[in-house]
Amino acid sequence: MKSAINGIRSAALAALVVASGAVSAESADLTPPPSPPASPFTPMTTPKKFLDEVRIGVSGSIQSSNTFESGAFPSATLFFDPFDRANAQTWTEIFLRPRIHAGAIISTDGNADQVFAGFTWTVDVTDKIFVDASFGGAWNNANDTNFGRGPHVGCNVLFHEALGLGYKITDNWRVLATVEHSSNADLCDANDGLSYAGIAVGYKF
Repeated sequence: MKSAINGIRSAALAALVVASGAVSAESADLTPPPSPPASPFTPMTTPKKFLDEVRIGVSGSIQSSNTFESGAFPSATLFFDPFDRANAQTWTEIFLRPRIHAGAIISTDGNADQVFAGFTWTVDVTDKIFVDASFGGAWNNANDTNFGRGPHVGCNVLFHEALGLGYKITDNWRVLATVEHSSNADLCDANDGLSYAGIAVGYKF
């Protein structure tokens, strides 16, 4: 049990370190030197980005009093765009081209930690305001950390959903208000779920 908890915390901390490093590396050199002119015999191509966005946030439990989790919950999420969501034009294309995300939420007070992955759909409301909706799965250690207190989630593998309302500060930087929830859809005996609300800052490459 102790090794499972340590494994999830290690994965969560690794995700935070990777996300912080990616933002620092990109922010340290926002104006790279111009590329040499392309040969007239070589067609111009746009390199495909491996990493589309990094988000770092912090949230708090919004559970009821008997399942409330104390402390802050820092998080890090990486977004990838293998389906070319950036160039989706119609509603059908937006729906069929979600971004892929992977991330982690860790507790600062010995409560549940999670690692999660899934799909994220983004809709621009205006040039500056956008809405995110995410769905996927999560692995948690709530059953190993509550010791009779906090939420009883029933099983370690849960569904994970999230919503975000964002504002684009620049072409690269954005800030979001977020809410997320993990539960098992009553597939396990207990299903208190894990629910959080918070803020996040994202850097889009």
